[in-house]
Amino acid sequence: MSTAFNGKFFIDTFFIALSGVPITLLVTIVALVIAVPLSFLLALTRIHKTPIIQRITQIYVSFVRGTPILIQIFIIYSSIPLILKIIFKKYDIGIDIYKINPIWYAFIIFSFSTTALLIEVFRSALGTVDKGQLEAAHSVGLTTFQAYCRIIIPQALVVAMPNITTTIINLIKATSLGYALSLSEITLKAKVAANVGYNYIEAYLDIFIVYLVLCTFVEYILKRYEKYLSKYKVAHS
Repeated sequence: MSTAFNGKFFIDTFFIALSGVPITLLVTIVALVIAVPLSFLLALTRIHKTPIIQRITQIYVSFVRGTPILIQIFIIYSSIPLILKIIFKKYDIGIDIYKINPIWYAFIIFSFSTTALLIEVFRSALGTVDKGQLEAAHSVGLTTFQAYCRIIIPQALVVAMPNITTTIINLIKATSLGYALSLSEITLKAKVAANVGYNYIEAYLDIFIVYLVLCTFVEYILKRYEKYLSKYKVAHS
């Protein structure tokens, strides 16, 4: 086991960890593409108190917010193969479930978690928009869909963006748990490299730096967009 800090390994492994960024970003983007529209629709079911769906959504949100994401990963990662095995056997589908790329599980797991978090973000943001604006939009001939797209969503986004930014940053950091799925992202790549010489301190520092730079950059972009929305609010308030 190495006791001295290995500078060469630290530099080499930094670029190995950096090579996992595309997978991290892919999982993040796909999770958001699935979670944003789904969470918005489920938030509406809570606002309008849709029977049954509203209650199911409430339980779902409580489950996700009340359990560690690592536990969610283990539960879903263990359950999906069993469910698929039953379905494939019933319909005689010749697919080996154990050869499915773990990135598909990552898409499901992080979409599942992010959707629940964004439901509450959208629900509280939509609650800040005056309900009379929807009626006013209808009175001038706009459909409900048009009213939401042109009037309600832009105003709700102004309120929601700080929490959306936090959720996205937390999602990026949560992908570091993808190693539990054998997902070849930043953390797994660095840890595998460290296994040879037990240079875990150097590897974890590399992981720290890569995530720090990545999250800082993404946060900067989102803060710029948040600033743009605040100007929009001033212009239309």
